[in-house]
Amino acid sequence: MSESVVENDKVFVSLGSNLSEPERQVKQALHELAALPRTKLLGHSSLYQSEPLDHADQPAYINAVAHLSTSFSPDRLLDHLQDIENRAGRVRTAQRWSSRTLDIDILLFGDKVIDTERLTIPHYDMHRREFVLYPLFEIASDLQLPAGGLLKDLLLSCPKNQLKRLEDVV
Repeated sequence: MSESVVENDKVFVSLGSNLSEPERQVKQALHELAALPRTKLLGHSSLYQSEPLDHADQPAYINAVAHLSTSFSPDRLLDHLQDIENRAGRVRTAQRWSSRTLDIDILLFGDKVIDTERLTIPHYDMHRREFVLYPLFEIASDLQLPAGGLLKDLLLSCPKNQLKRLEDVV
């Protein structure tokens, strides 16, 4: 089956790291996203610091959201994102929400709704993650979600917790 060559300019990915100089990991990943073939980095949020989800004994995370335009299919983009994670030293474990050098998730891919064993778009839990919603809102405040709701409405039911915006990243 041939890959679609349609350019999709409403692709959003989240980035997070809490190991091996997390701020450097996220900044490097943003540079690598900008260098992907058939893809343009249209913008990104500031860096944010957040507390770990379920493992309080972990270091804090550094997070950001990037806005992309790509002609890759969602699965092919995921391949490239996992390559970036692997180059950053990502080790996949059976334990969810464990510490990691780099995690990149596809949040939205235009209006696509995908639910396969490998990929769920919109990201299955983004509506409850302040470290996703607030950076996403920073760069796409008028975003309408594939199900028809507005991003700004999700923020109403998502507490900021201890999320802290760091200095803008260049």
